[in-house]
Amino acid sequence: MAPHARTFSITTPIYYVNDRPHIGHVYTTTVCDAAARLARLSGRDTFFLTGTDEHGVKVEKSARAKGLEPIALADANAAEFEGAMRSVGASFDDFIRTTQPRHTAQVQAAFERLIATGDIYLGHYEGWYDEGQEEYVTETNAKDRGYKAFNGQPLVKAREENYYFRLSAFQERLLAFFDAHPGFVRPEARFNEIKGRVREGLQDVPFSRTTFSWGIPVSSNPKHVVYVWMDALLNYCSALGLPDAKIGAANGVPAERAKFWPADVHVIGKEILWFHAAIWPAVLMALEMPTPRRVYAHSFWISEGQKMSKTLGNFIDLETLRAYVDRYSLDGLRWYLLTQGPLRETDADFSYAKFVEVFNADLANGIGNCASRVGNMIEKYFDGKLPDEGVAAQEDWVRFTPEGHTAFNFAEICSDAVAAAEAGLDAFTLDTALVQGMGIVSQVDLFINHTRPFSIAKEIEKLGTAGGTEEGVEADRLRRQLAHVLVLCAESLRIASLLLWPALPSKMAELWKLWNCSPLKSADNPSAGFIAPLSELAVFGGEHGLKPGQAISKGEALFMRADGKLAPPGR
Repeated sequence: MAPHARTFSITTPIYYVNDRPHIGHVYTTTVCDAAARLARLSGRDTFFLTGTDEHGVKVEKSARAKGLEPIALADANAAEFEGAMRSVGASFDDFIRTTQPRHTAQVQAAFERLIATGDIYLGHYEGWYDEGQEEYVTETNAKDRGYKAFNGQPLVKAREENYYFRLSAFQERLLAFFDAHPGFVRPEARFNEIKGRVREGLQDVPFSRTTFSWGIPVSSNPKHVVYVWMDALLNYCSALGLPDAKIGAANGVPAERAKFWPADVHVIGKEILWFHAAIWPAVLMALEMPTPRRVYAHSFWISEGQKMSKTLGNFIDLETLRAYVDRYSLDGLRWYLLTQGPLRETDADFSYAKFVEVFNADLANGIGNCASRVGNMIEKYFDGKLPDEGVAAQEDWVRFTPEGHTAFNFAEICSDAVAAAEAGLDAFTLDTALVQGMGIVSQVDLFINHTRPFSIAKEIEKLGTAGGTEEGVEADRLRRQLAHVLVLCAESLRIASLLLWPALPSKMAELWKLWNCSPLKSADNPSAGFIAPLSELAVFGGEHGLKPGQAISKGEALFMRADGKLAPPGR
């Protein structure tokens, strides 16, 4: 497969600074990070954006209650979010804040542009308002909700002069766009919800507020501040110096960043899907800009089978996650989040017992044990150097089953896994993409169980090395056979490690050092990139494969087996 020539751009939602970082923020960011890493590994020119949403009445009220100016609270909390995301290994290319001039100037210019085109107009609103979501709610929707906000609090009555975005004018354009782009929203069930809601009819959306002052002023009418769903959503473009390239240049945004629009995927929580899948594409249409290629709305985490609650004491905050990292490593936490998380339609349970089960099965007993076994055998039987693979017939390595037999064709197994991983990135079935490497590990384990290299080594020891004798000839044959087994295992694990790296970057880098096979341009600087794209790095026995005589050592175990009898971390 040729390397991808096009760019890859991925975004998290920007996180509201009135919250504290928790598992939801960490999960979304980790998903985006793994996707960005896989894209970089695949040879794509990649841009990964995250940041903070810093305006709104809640920030203003919280700051005043603490005797602070809103910007002081925003500065402190934005720094906490950025530090939290770095602490969980997020390799983002930019961290944008909605209080930065590069953003505020773009929002003001875009707002005035839409006033000029008639897509934004001045009006009045009277009705229900969800303070938690900062969302106006129709009477019908309010009744369906039992007049409750998204967070369970009562909706409030509001009357206010607002600028409105003429969303009602975009119903047919949105439906035509949805028909032409069947993969725009994923998972599919969520797309069906959005299409159904748009078909029911659209109302114009308030796009400014006058009941508080902590926001971006409307340039032509400064008593209004720009509403969150215009302000926040435009971050995806302002970080790239858009919509107005001159504003971007004046604020120091590199011009070449514009190539990353439209984004390949916005990754969000399902609670903000409407704004991203209906309002945002309509705004972009009004601005005559391309729409993102995909919006992916994941579900939520619950904890130990229950909805998270600070009252119940099962809320998984940053401190709890750090306790898991301290005990099981950052990669151990990343693996659980990425493979067991709520990427699809249903919520996922963060269960300590399940964490231990997955950690032991996939990491300690999986890649960790398999790499240790292979490294140990090469160290023990071939003085820590990869042997010449010798000569052995393919039929020697057949696993017999009651249904017949299947050959261990590792070149094919690895090639199929690489193709599936790259296809998973394109379809954003990321959980499927990330387990492809573990599938190779499982095949190596089965191969070792079938070929029993330890037994081959014992047989060689019994026969001795008397040259020219029948025993010596047999010992030479078995030595070549043993070499062949271990070379197949080691090369397969090398390719598996590439596919596992987006989820397990630190531990796979450790393995690469032990086996002297790092594909990074600089082993001490992972951000320097790879020496070749995945399609070339993962060729079995190819230019970048393991070579005879290459030093390979067992080293320390990558993952120590978890003891489920211990109390959960952080408790």
